[in-house]
Amino acid sequence: MIPAQPPTTTGLPAGLVGRKVAGYRLEGEIGRGGMAVVYRAKDLRLGRTVAVKLLAPELARNEVFRQRFMHESEAAAAIDHPHIIPVFEAGEHDGILYLAMRYVEGGDLRGLMNRAGPLPVERAARLALQIASALDAAHDHDLVHRDVKPGNVLVAAGTDSEHPEHLYLADFGLTKKSLSLSGLTSVGQIVGTLDYAAPEQISGKPLDGRCDQYSLGCVVFEMLAGAPPFRRESDLALLWAHLNDPPPLLSEHRPDLPSAVAAVVSRALAKVSGERYASCLQFVAELRAAIVPAPWAGGGPPTQVVPVVDPGLLRVPEPPAWAVSAVHPPPRN
Repeated sequence: MIPAQPPTTTGLPAGLVGRKVAGYRLEGEIGRGGMAVVYRAKDLRLGRTVAVKLLAPELARNEVFRQRFMHESEAAAAIDHPHIIPVFEAGEHDGILYLAMRYVEGGDLRGLMNRAGPLPVERAARLALQIASALDAAHDHDLVHRDVKPGNVLVAAGTDSEHPEHLYLADFGLTKKSLSLSGLTSVGQIVGTLDYAAPEQISGKPLDGRCDQYSLGCVVFEMLAGAPPFRRESDLALLWAHLNDPPPLLSEHRPDLPSAVAAVVSRALAKVSGERYASCLQFVAELRAAIVPAPWAGGGPPTQVVPVVDPGLLRVPEPPAWAVSAVHPPPRN
């Protein structure tokens, strides 16, 4: 039983470190948001370290949200992909929804970007490829993330100098659509993290994978420029910018980049979803193709350029053994 404690801003009781939730002993807090707290925990059944996310109690009291949270958590657990965080278990304990997943030591993409500043375009493209492959895998399972941002991309150590980082996309179970359907959110919560929110999220239109592509485009822009594409003084102004203002030119922040790189990112940030790329992997493939100087660079471009994307660019490196999901969801009858 979780003891009665003064609630925190999330509504969760304070002082949970050392307590047991379901089959997990909470060992230390590692992250906190407006609706959840994440702990490093010990799986008492298997003896391994995991991450346990506890959701605000008000979410468990809403039946619409509870059902959707469980459904989307099960859907995420069913995707066996090297760049999607393995979900081990989702459930409810003493009126609090929880999610147990792989513990990743190494921080997140936000921390990496804060330390490294604007990234070399080759490194940004390599990181974006891992995120894009995870998103397309989710989209193939009819799951739209809706909150792609640097804080939801976990960074683990890679295997060698050519693959120094291994990324995991996290937080499928707690989507802003779940919150809005349950009537629990304000406008800011419905659209997710405003720096990366697609226009169709803000306007309440139906969402598909191209919504995540827009958010990924914002993340790529930030990796290259050092800041998201739109910075405004207020949330309202930021919403307006996503809906109406053309994306700023990446070349204004990074004049060293080929102009084709800026054009590719701008297309991913198109206001109309149908004008974006067909998939996140196609976006990143075009980005990687734009990095390579054109063979005519010394003698002037031809009259018309038709970009050719090498199918090999879409290949995602095989994951190291430790990146494979340790627990698979039980088969459905």
